[in-house]
Amino acid sequence: MITEKPLAGALGAEIEGIDLTQTLSANDYKQIRKLLIKNEVIFFRNQDISPAQQKALADSFGPLQIHPAYETVEGFPEITILESTAEKPTKIEAWHSDMTFRQHPPIASILRSKITPEKGGDTLWSSTTAAYDKLSGNMKCFLDGLSAVHDFRYGFKESLEEKGGAARLSEAIKENPPVEHPVIQTHPESGKKVIFVNSLFTTHIVGLNRLESRAILDFLFDHIRTPEFTCRFSWEPNCIALWDNRSTQHKPINDYFPQHRKLHRITIYGDKPY
Repeated sequence: MITEKPLAGALGAEIEGIDLTQTLSANDYKQIRKLLIKNEVIFFRNQDISPAQQKALADSFGPLQIHPAYETVEGFPEITILESTAEKPTKIEAWHSDMTFRQHPPIASILRSKITPEKGGDTLWSSTTAAYDKLSGNMKCFLDGLSAVHDFRYGFKESLEEKGGAARLSEAIKENPPVEHPVIQTHPESGKKVIFVNSLFTTHIVGLNRLESRAILDFLFDHIRTPEFTCRFSWEPNCIALWDNRSTQHKPINDYFPQHRKLHRITIYGDKPY
């Protein structure tokens, strides 16, 4: 029997009573999706799944996306490797939703831990549904109808500044020009409103001058990080996090250098935000 243990008031639950290393039924996948929409991010422990099993879980949600910049698991181009070592520490520090520089950002992401540090390396998630709900009525009215620009180059500016970075990412830049998304999105399954800007990829709000745009975005970025909208997950090997990329943001806590951390992520092709 599948059970859920809530992690925080706004979002997050640990799921027990299901073995993801076994063949899952259509009803199992239906229950997982229902739990995801309800909790926005769900976690599974002690799940030593193979890349094929991770892909099968992701396939149940729809077509998969391939990341334009990261290394991938051999034989599985849909599974990106997120790794931090003493020689090559992670660069991602910011709160973000995955790949919002795409016209169709992912519906969801599935992250599976392979190697985790002895201490540190937790991840935070925030509910942009809860963040929207706590905006004033006047702010909701002001934001409704606005669009913001999301840019691959902005999110990967540190990589582009590295020696050879521009050449390495030249094709990704061509394939991912800046896109516009609504600042306030309607979740296509829950029907709830969410804030859809993030500090990693969102550059400016269309129709506002530079100072106005910066002030509004900084306010929204800070608001989304409000502790009451968040949950925190402590990784162990063979854990899985599955989050709704339409209604959450996340942030890795990089407090484990020089320890080794390695995870496998897969993302599911999404709807065009509206």
